[in-house]
Amino acid sequence: MNTKLQIVLFAVLALIILLETGWMIKTEKRLKRIFLGKKGKDLEESIEDMQRKISVLEEAKKNLEKETGTINAKLKKSIRGLETVRFTPFRGEGGNQSFAIGMLDEEGDGVVISSLYSRERMSVFAKPVKKGRAEYELTAEEKEALEKAKV
Repeated sequence: MNTKLQIVLFAVLALIILLETGWMIKTEKRLKRIFLGKKGKDLEESIEDMQRKISVLEEAKKNLEKETGTINAKLKKSIRGLETVRFTPFRGEGGNQSFAIGMLDEEGDGVVISSLYSRERMSVFAKPVKKGRAEYELTAEEKEALEKAKV
């Protein structure tokens, strides 16, 4: 290899090494300035404080997820559909004093409550509903209230 070429390559390598060394020294001074004395201690305390806060937030997130699951389970069992149908069950006795109420949760479970009113007496009936179907035979008004209550 040509000696001039070797000298040029050597000079280029020496320059690169000098630049890299300067950059490393400058970076090291910056790091020392950050971590020395009060500033370094403050930074370390800040990092530790942030870690504590993150731990608290993670615990709070777990608690919220658990509570949300509980609330969702309760909501599925709450009344989601509610409908009232008023009617007159007997000819000649008016006023729509009788009624049927359909109440269902999200899964279609619930009850149909009906009341038949006449001058002599009033009767109240409750019929359980599972998956949108009544266990007992329903009147037309009870069926209507149940259909309207379906979510």
